[in-house]
Amino acid sequence: MEHVDALVLGGGAAGLFCGGRLAQRGRRVRVLDHSRKPAEKIRISGGGRCNFTNLETEPKCFLSENPHFAKSALARYTPWDFCSLMAEHGLTWHEKTLGQLFCDQKSGAVIDMLIEDLTAAGGVLALDTSIHEVRREGEAFRVQTSAGPITCDSLIVATGGLSIPKIGATGFAYELAQQFGHEVIPPRPALVPMTFTDDHRDAFSDMSGVSLAVEARAERGPGFAENMLFTHRGLSGPSVLQVSSYWHQSEAIAFDLLPGMNAIDLIRTAKADTPKQPVSQFLSQHFPGRFANYFPKELGLEKSTRLAELSNHQIDQFGQALKDWTLKPAGTEGWRTAEVTAGGVATDGLSSRTMESKFQPGLFFIGECVDVTGWLGGYNFQWAWASAAAAAEVA
Repeated sequence: MEHVDALVLGGGAAGLFCGGRLAQRGRRVRVLDHSRKPAEKIRISGGGRCNFTNLETEPKCFLSENPHFAKSALARYTPWDFCSLMAEHGLTWHEKTLGQLFCDQKSGAVIDMLIEDLTAAGGVLALDTSIHEVRREGEAFRVQTSAGPITCDSLIVATGGLSIPKIGATGFAYELAQQFGHEVIPPRPALVPMTFTDDHRDAFSDMSGVSLAVEARAERGPGFAENMLFTHRGLSGPSVLQVSSYWHQSEAIAFDLLPGMNAIDLIRTAKADTPKQPVSQFLSQHFPGRFANYFPKELGLEKSTRLAELSNHQIDQFGQALKDWTLKPAGTEGWRTAEVTAGGVATDGLSSRTMESKFQPGLFFIGECVDVTGWLGGYNFQWAWASAAAAAEVA
């Protein structure tokens, strides 16, 4: 039976990075993954360029039942620490918007870097290896795999969440956590498009491909001033993906369609200057034509209704609707298109400094399987690096 100091379950971003840092500490390390290829989420990230971190990383950019939990790990391993690692390997990057850093080389270069750090320090990556059973035996863990049993002193769980099942996502981490006495916050799809039914679905489908600059917000959580995109099934785009992480079934989401503008003043001024102007023409000065023709229906108006025909009360309603267009999604597109998983292994049972279980010494949970979920734009990779680095210090 093989024995290692540290066994990492999951060969994704967090698992590979943790394995490499453990090996560099001189630990005998093996990283296992049931897939034939490692780190598929890295490979598909950023359109193949890997949005590997975000310079604006702060604890407020992460959701968790305990909003303070991520602070320690994020403070001790920063975006610049990972940039330094990239530079050591000759990789370069560029910033797009809102602090998002993308690799100039293809995403595969980041994967190769992580594997190189692991293997150069003596660690081993074993792919296409499934886990059949995990149990505690004395001071060690015994893991039964498709390649035979392995025992280890430290067991690091980095098997991710439920998002994008086509690349191998499973609920393994949650089952293992519960086996060892941990609570699991019910997982739900996050950073995912929203779906609608009935009239809204038909209308949004007709506007598929139309994009608006908005500020979106859920009933809980901050507002996000980014683009919204109409799709055949509902709404997507960065602002919608962001609020989806905060959204819960049966809740509403709201959109400021004219962020930074006083909509009522705009309508009153337009009515005074061009009273014969149809409301759709007024809207077309601020929005794409298909949306400008559609939106009057939200107010019970015809698109040909002239501004002169609007009462003061109707103008107030019109302006309020533009600043607070409230919709109730039927749901989301689910795990198939969700970029990450919200919820997961409850942080109350983990050390915020080391990610170690408070119930089972030597057991660690890192990355997406933990109840810490970042915003869109590289934050979830930064959590993978930071939580992995925290565990690798002591595992």
